[in-house]
Amino acid sequence: MAAVGKLGDSKKRMRESSAIKGGAKRRFSEQKKLTERKHFKKKAKDRPLKTNQSVKPGSALGAIMDSAGDPGSSKKRKRGPAKAKEGEKPRFLKQSKSAGAMPFNKIVRAKHLKPTDKDVAVPEKKEANTPKERRLAAKEKAEARKIKRKPNYILEKELASLWEKMRCYSIGKVERSKLVSEALQKMYGKLLEVASSHVSARVLQTCIKYGSQEERNVVFEELRPHLLTLSRKKYAVHLVKKLLDAASKKQLEGFISSLHGHVSFLIRHTVGSAVVEHAYHLASGSQRQRLLMEMYSTELQLFKDLTLTNAGSLADLISKLKLQKSSVLQHMTSIIQPLLEKGIVDYSIIHATLVEYFTIADRTSAADVIQQLLPLLSQESVTDDGLHASSKRKNKRRKTRIPLVNMMHTRDGLKVGILCIKHGTAKDRKKIVKGIKDHIRKLALDQYGSLLLSCILSVVDDTKLVTKIIIRELQPMLKELVLDKNGRRPLLLLLHPQCHRYFTPDDLACLNSTVPSLCTQDEKEVEATEAGPEKILEIDTEAITTQNNKYNDSMKTMQSAVGGKKDALVRRKELLVESGLAECLIETCINTADELLRSNFGREVIFEVAVGGSDGILHSLSDRLADLHKAIATVAAFPKSEESEADHIFENFHSSRTIRKLILDSPSFAETLWKMALEGKSAKWAKGHSCKVVSAFLESSEITVRDLPKSELQPLVDSGIIKLSDRK
Repeated sequence: MAAVGKLGDSKKRMRESSAIKGGAKRRFSEQKKLTERKHFKKKAKDRPLKTNQSVKPGSALGAIMDSAGDPGSSKKRKRGPAKAKEGEKPRFLKQSKSAGAMPFNKIVRAKHLKPTDKDVAVPEKKEANTPKERRLAAKEKAEARKIKRKPNYILEKELASLWEKMRCYSIGKVERSKLVSEALQKMYGKLLEVASSHVSARVLQTCIKYGSQEERNVVFEELRPHLLTLSRKKYAVHLVKKLLDAASKKQLEGFISSLHGHVSFLIRHTVGSAVVEHAYHLASGSQRQRLLMEMYSTELQLFKDLTLTNAGSLADLISKLKLQKSSVLQHMTSIIQPLLEKGIVDYSIIHATLVEYFTIADRTSAADVIQQLLPLLSQESVTDDGLHASSKRKNKRRKTRIPLVNMMHTRDGLKVGILCIKHGTAKDRKKIVKGIKDHIRKLALDQYGSLLLSCILSVVDDTKLVTKIIIRELQPMLKELVLDKNGRRPLLLLLHPQCHRYFTPDDLACLNSTVPSLCTQDEKEVEATEAGPEKILEIDTEAITTQNNKYNDSMKTMQSAVGGKKDALVRRKELLVESGLAECLIETCINTADELLRSNFGREVIFEVAVGGSDGILHSLSDRLADLHKAIATVAAFPKSEESEADHIFENFHSSRTIRKLILDSPSFAETLWKMALEGKSAKWAKGHSCKVVSAFLESSEITVRDLPKSELQPLVDSGIIKLSDRK
C-alpha cells in the first residue's frame, strides 16, 4: 500500500511541473508577439513610401502609422475613416527620398495587417458606356483569351481569310493557285498541328484539292509518319481521306502497308473505320485481300509475308496455310462482336468479312451473328419526348437512316441482307419489311436493292404486309420500272422466277445463297432418321454437349424459315394477281406498247406479260391479255413511212425479235397479228429484219399457227425469198 501511495504522489508532482512549464511557455510567447508588434509599428513609422504610393487616412495602414507614434501606449485607436474638414480633401502622407527606403510591398505582405485594394490609388479605366463600346471591349477580351489559349490562333485566322477567297467558284485558276501556295507556305512545318484543328484542316483539304501534284506530295510526305494518328481524330480523318484520293499508286501502296497490324483495331474505331473503308475502296484486288486477311487470323496479323499468299476464299486460305479453323473462327468472332455491338455494319470490308465468316462458322456461331444482325437491319431511331426541339429534329433525321438500305451498295452487303432475311424468323422478316417502308423507290432502282426486293417477294409469307408496303409503292411508278435496267427485276421475278434470261449467274447465286451450317444440319437429321433411333440418339447427345439450350429454339426456327412455308405459286398469285399489280402492269403495257417494244429492257417485260407469265399465272386475265395483243398488232399495222426517222416495228432490232418470240410462244397473239397486220402484206415484209417475223409463223410448234399463213407464204418459201431455220 505504501508503494502505491508513493506512485500516486510522483504522478501528481509531474502533472504540477508540466502545468507550470506550459503556463510559462504561453506567457513567453505572448510577450514575444507583443514586442514584435511594437517593433514593427516603429519601423513602419520611420520607413518612407515610394513616389507613386500614398496612404489614406483612416485606412488599416494609416491606423498603424498613427498608433506607432506612441510605442508604449497600450490604448487602442479606432480604425474608422478620418473626418475631413469642410471643403478639404483627405491629405496623403508625403514621400521621403531616403536612399535606404524599404519597398512598400513588404509592408503589404505583413502577416496580420493586409491592406485592401482600395488602400492603393490606381488609375481607373474608362468604362464602356455605349453598347458598341461594350461589344468592342468584349471582343477584345475574347481575342485575348483565344490568343492565350490557342498557340496557332493568329495563323488560323490568316488561313481562314485565305480560305474564303480560294474556295470561291468565281476565282480564276492562276489566282487560286497563288492563294494555295501562300497558305501552304504559312503551314509548312506546322502541318500536324494544322491538320488537327477543325478550321485549318478544312483549309488544308482545299489546298490539296486545288494544289499542284508537287504541293500534294510535299504535304503527304510531311504527314506520312502521322497518318495513322490522324486517322483516329475527328476532324483530321477527312484530310486523310482527301490525301488518299489524291495519292499516287506508290503512296497508296505505302499507306496500305502501314495499315498492317492496325486494321482490326481501326475498323472497330468510330472514326478510324472510315479511313480503312476508304482505303479498301481505293485498293486493288490484291491489296483488298491483304486488308481482309488481317481480320482472319492472329498469324496473318503478325506476319506480313503470309498476307501475300494468293487464295480465293477463306476456306482455300485455311487449307493452303494449314491454319486451325477453330482459332480463325475465334479471332473473327472477337473482331465481329464489337462491330455489331457498336452498330458498324455499313462498310464493304465488314460485309466481305461477314460473308467469309458464314462460310466457316458452325451452327451456333452463325445463329448468334444473325440474331445480332437482325435488330440492326430493322432498327429505327425513336425520338424522346423529353428532349428539346433541336434534338428532336436531329433524331427525326436519324430515323430515316436504315442500315439495311446503306448495305446495298456492295454485292457482299446484298448477300448479308439476303442471309438475314432467309434465316430470320417470320417476325424478323416483318420488321425488315416495315423498316424499308420509305425506301422502296430507292431500292427498286438500285442494282443490288432490286435483288433484295426480289428476295423479299420470293421468301416472305405475309403477302398482305408485302402488298401494303412494297406493291402499293411500285404501282404508281410501273412505267419507270419497266424501262429501267434494275427496276424491272422485281416484276420479272413475279412473272418468271429466277429466269437465266433476266438474271445473271451472279444474281442467281446471291438469290440462292444460304449459310451452309444452318442448312446442312437438317439433311444430317434426315439421314439419321432413315438410319435408325441409335443414330438419332448420337446426334441429340452431340447437340446437347456442343450447343446452348438458349439458342436451340431460335436456330430451329431459322432452319425452317429458309424458303418460307407458303407455296411459291400461291405467293406469286397473291402478290401479282390478287393485289391488282397485274392489271396495272397490263394497262401500262397497252398504253406504251410501241415504246416498250423498242426498248432494250421494256421488251422483256411486255413479252412476259403478253405470254401470260410462267405457269400461266395471268391466264385469269385473258380478256386484258387479248387487249394487249390487239394493241401490239395495231402498232404493227401502221404503214411503213419513209419520212419518219424511226424504223417500223417490224424492222427495229429489239421489237422485231420480241414479236418473233411472241409468235412462237403465244398462238393467240400470232393469230391476232396475222389478221390485223400481215394478212395480204407478207411479201412486203419478207426482207430485212421483218423476214424473221414472217418466217416465225412457219416455224411455230402449233399446227394452227403454221396453217394460218401457209397459202400465202409457201410461194415465197419455194422461190427462196423466205428461208426457214430449224428451231431448237
